[in-house]
Amino acid sequence: MVLDAVDRQLRYQPNAPTRTRKLMESNPLAVRELRIDNLCVYYDIKDEPEPVVVIRAVGVKERNIVRIGGEEVDL
Repeated sequence: MVLDAVDRQLRYQPNAPTRTRKLMESNPLAVRELRIDNLCVYYDIKDEPEPVVVIRAVGVKERNIVRIGGEEVDL
């Protein structure tokens, strides 16, 4: 489910904002976020020589708390 959603959402125009994709405020993890149900996929885009999506982390969001690898992360 997650891989299919990532492929479907980020294959074409991964930098275009949508209801489920957004540019994040400055943080050490990643520049962009993709929401899939209660999951958050944090990613960057490398533009050279051609665009490549780099997945930095996948977290579980419960209300206003995000957990990555079972640990709470402050973004």
